[in-house]
Amino acid sequence: MRFKGKIASWNDNKGYGFITPLAGGKQIFVHINAFGNRARRPELNEVVTYAMSKDKQGRPCAANATLAGDKLVRKSARKTNKRLVHFALLFLAGVAGAVMAGKLPLAVLVAYAALSIVTFIAYALDKSAARHGRWRTPESTLLMLGLAGGWPGALIAQQTLRHKSKKTSFIVALWVTVLVNGIALAWATTPDGLVAVQGLLS
Repeated sequence: MRFKGKIASWNDNKGYGFITPLAGGKQIFVHINAFGNRARRPELNEVVTYAMSKDKQGRPCAANATLAGDKLVRKSARKTNKRLVHFALLFLAGVAGAVMAGKLPLAVLVAYAALSIVTFIAYALDKSAARHGRWRTPESTLLMLGLAGGWPGALIAQQTLRHKSKKTSFIVALWVTVLVNGIALAWATTPDGLVAVQGLLS
């Protein structure tokens, strides 16, 4: 059975809000994961249809929600974009090759690997927090981790965990960090850049 209501409040940073049922009654918790079309962000007073469900703590919440004007989406398994995962792994392999060729210090490879692991864990924790309505990791923190060198872990987490893979503005910002980080790495392989990196490490 489906119900109809209006968005009474919405916190886009945390990805959840509350619905006021048109038929009356208590407000219903709704998470962004309940919407079939996550590219469209809910706004105050928008009409929404939804089914009733319960979270892991047994509290009522909305499920399979649809904003006015959107078609009801039947959830289906989303495929992992293996090309992005392979791209991230090939990049790390390329850094390893550069280290073996003497073009980069070993510390650079260690830093990329460590930051990628930390970033992957940060995405996993943020997804868990989103599911359970806990405090979320700010998007700026996730992007800074990517900029610092953890973006391979970010790409792998996006595709394998299916997290932060739908919000266009975040995806664009992440790829900007990839580009900036790539430019910095390319400079680090030049004679002047290598000297500068070695100086920072010494």
